[in-house]
Amino acid sequence: MKKLNIGIFMDDFYPNINGVVLVIDALATNMCKYANVTIVVPETASSEGDDEKPYDIYRVNSVHLPLTEYHLGAPNLSLRKTDRDLLAKNFDIIHIHSPFSMGKLGLRIAKKLNIPAIATMHTRFDFEFRKYLKSDHLSRILIHEIIKVYNKCFACIAINNAMVKVFEDFGYKGKPIIEYNGTELKLIENPEEKVKKINKMFNLKPDETMLLFVGRINEVKNIFFILDVMKRLKEKGIAYKMFYVGTGPDEEKLKKKIKEYKLDDRVIMTGKITDREILSTLYYRAKLFVFPSLFDASSLVQIEAASQKTPAIFIEGSVTSDTVTNNVNGFTAPNDLEKFTDRIIEILNDEKLYKKVSENAHRDLAKSWETISKETYQIYLDLIDKYKRSNA
Repeated sequence: MKKLNIGIFMDDFYPNINGVVLVIDALATNMCKYANVTIVVPETASSEGDDEKPYDIYRVNSVHLPLTEYHLGAPNLSLRKTDRDLLAKNFDIIHIHSPFSMGKLGLRIAKKLNIPAIATMHTRFDFEFRKYLKSDHLSRILIHEIIKVYNKCFACIAINNAMVKVFEDFGYKGKPIIEYNGTELKLIENPEEKVKKINKMFNLKPDETMLLFVGRINEVKNIFFILDVMKRLKEKGIAYKMFYVGTGPDEEKLKKKIKEYKLDDRVIMTGKITDREILSTLYYRAKLFVFPSLFDASSLVQIEAASQKTPAIFIEGSVTSDTVTNNVNGFTAPNDLEKFTDRIIEILNDEKLYKKVSENAHRDLAKSWETISKETYQIYLDLIDKYKRSNA
């Protein structure tokens, strides 16, 4: 059977690292075992490591965005060459993962090749726009513009049921296909030995309760709500160590708040951790993954935590909590400081419930990228067939 030629288009890629970059890397790495995969992304200051990837990477001209590490794809700067090179790839399907310049490029190439273009929405763009623009009106205008890209696609993918509603609220005219995210992490071996190393590395006592957040240190992730909860836990006499793993624009603000709350002895900011064994062990060592984000759609980190049998607590009704059922394979609590704090205390005090939820989180949520990639590939095959029949 002919291998599919797959084009994956995204506005950001290595050396920058974020959830979407990790998603498309995992999909491409697995699918290139049985397909020809090309990731199309903007040029960056460095493309070191591109040749080591098992899939092809095609970088288009870009413009550096001042005061950031990001480069905005600008394919029109070499339009003829870009189109010629990409048309020569003879893609069978194009999968766009961002509705901006690279997504529009993907749509244009798909139209010229007369093939289906599909899109996945990974982000609650309304939260991001409101934060940076400080204007609901401008945010609505931008949402109106990006939904045009999704509506031009042959099909769209939502990463959980709640994102289907987000598509609808934004003005998407179709019904998205649901395909969840996965993880490459497997339950660690020799956990006792590895936990001892982590305890020594971070000066933890063997019986200390560890709470964990992994992600961008950014206000949109509700990191200050977490800190407020930690303050209340301390006031209520609960012993714990809270870890923030990651970097981001609000690190200094968070450090200042930690000092202000006198939580220096309770809260540890590790910075970025790229060693996957250390990160896996931190997930395993943690009692609870604290993730009250209202911004995320379905974060990879909550799946990574579940891979190590560590359940997460979310704000009930949040999009990213959609994959869990409260008290079954995860925990939820109201978007209220006192109630969220009390819920954590209840969880810590109910070992029988905790053990059940811990096992179920691992069973239900920790799907491998190998499995997800095969399911996505089948979606491609079905959509290509449907596209051909609709254009016959």
